[in-house]
Amino acid sequence: MSSELVIVYHRQPYEEVEENGKTVLRENKSPNGIVPTLKSFFGSVNHGSWVAWKLADDLENPGFAQKIEIDDDYGQYTVSRLPLTSAQVKEFYHVTSKEAFWPILHSFKERYNYDPVDWANFRDVNRRFAEAAAAEAAEGALVWVHDYNLWLVPGYLRSMRPDVRIAFFHHTPFPSADVFNVLPWRKEIVASLLACDDVGFHIPRFAANFVSVVQSLFDADIVSRERVPDKWITDGTALTERSVPTRISYDGHEVSVSYTPLGVDTDFIDARANQPEVHEAAKAIRDEMGDQQLILSVGRTDYTKGGVEQLASFERVLEAEPDLHGKVRLMHVSVSANRNMRAYEEIQNEIEQAAGRINGRFGSFEWQPITLISRAIPFADLIAYYQAADVAWITPLADGMNLVCKEFVASRVDDDGVLVLSEFAGAAVELGDAVIANPFSHRAMDHAILQAIRMPGDERRGRMAKLREAVRSNDVRAWGPGRLKVTNVRPIAAE
Repeated sequence: MSSELVIVYHRQPYEEVEENGKTVLRENKSPNGIVPTLKSFFGSVNHGSWVAWKLADDLENPGFAQKIEIDDDYGQYTVSRLPLTSAQVKEFYHVTSKEAFWPILHSFKERYNYDPVDWANFRDVNRRFAEAAAAEAAEGALVWVHDYNLWLVPGYLRSMRPDVRIAFFHHTPFPSADVFNVLPWRKEIVASLLACDDVGFHIPRFAANFVSVVQSLFDADIVSRERVPDKWITDGTALTERSVPTRISYDGHEVSVSYTPLGVDTDFIDARANQPEVHEAAKAIRDEMGDQQLILSVGRTDYTKGGVEQLASFERVLEAEPDLHGKVRLMHVSVSANRNMRAYEEIQNEIEQAAGRINGRFGSFEWQPITLISRAIPFADLIAYYQAADVAWITPLADGMNLVCKEFVASRVDDDGVLVLSEFAGAAVELGDAVIANPFSHRAMDHAILQAIRMPGDERRGRMAKLREAVRSNDVRAWGPGRLKVTNVRPIAAE
């Protein structure tokens, strides 16, 4: 059955787990994040499809189910699964995407390495994604492609299916031309994106950077420009942009350039945050803390997330402020992003060494300044920690958006708590009432966490009220494929 909406994303829209020797499909544990958000759009169409890859030992195995039909709370849809060998996945995802693209997108040129890239394999995988999308799409369908590891899909798809509408969304930052153009495949990548009808980003800065890259490589014209709404202009943050191109033209084709900051499902979080058992769990955490303040940091183990820099700041603060000993605790949750990559293993080791050193320097039998957790916390438990925390300390060095900070704000149904947020997170342009920190500055980082710890109650509650309004006014229901509509129905995430 042809689909009005085809979503192309590298991950499958569920988790595969083994139960009693059989493979079982489970919903993702968190209601937020890209997978459940994207699935929510299937409720707006008669039939949708999702294109992803699936690991296969034998590409010729006749028993491999390339298509499966799903009927769940989000609707009825087809999942088209591309069989890839472990070698193909390693090269396409772990090498090309993570070693070449990821550091450039986050402006870490010193970590960039394209020597081991097999570009022919990357092209082949992207072409296969495009072929699968072309086979699923109805006449005039919307094909919505997601993220940098599928950069070449729009170009292939346009040649196969000129009738479809193509939208592309970047979930990462998009750097300026002097950084992006380090990539030797820059023209091929951007030419593919220019085959889209809409190219979307989280915030205006990334959209503006994309247009600057386009114009550095092609004779493209800006057709229209608009002033950024005041709600997304936060003075004093690094990523604020006041006007942005919204339409460009190249070779007779016009492309919409959009910015739509991704939000969280505030209704879902609000319902969970008001459950008696969550309040009881939060109270138990507070009781265990006594009169100590709880600082909560949640992120992935990735050099872009600034975990090492954050722990160094905490160490400096404890050294300079001995009156805080025994009065504050940092719960640092750093979930392994990918155990198969050396870069992430190195960061995890650095984080563990820093936490051990700090606990050894300042801790006692009665008090350990840092609790380090390296596993994912179930979402219901995480809400309780959000509610119990005095401060959420979210300071990535670079981040396309960051939903953790929005989850924290949405969870604070008591209108209390302080958010310390990096000015290099996309969310900072929306959340100017957070304590904004520059993670590249020792003085700024140390001052920000001390300001949060010592903030008077009236100021805490005043800031939190404004943060909650900002998060609720731009929740997940306001997000979509730029200026291309699926239907007139807004997506509603399932519980």
